[in-house]
Amino acid sequence: MQHTHAHTRRCPACDGFPVAAITTGARHRDGSRVTIRVTCPSCRGTGHAAPAPVLIRSGR
Repeated sequence: MQHTHAHTRRCPACDGFPVAAITTGARHRDGSRVTIRVTCPSCRGTGHAAPAPVLIRSGR
């Protein structure tokens, strides 16, 4: 069973894994693969979601 904590605000787009290494298919001279790093555009690479805006009612 997986437990989630209320105080954890993971980014819903990347689920807390904000940076991914993607191979391009090319290889370096030593045989290793060429990779590029891509960050999540929603959280800008932090892995955390921004706090939800609070709705305040005023008046009657």
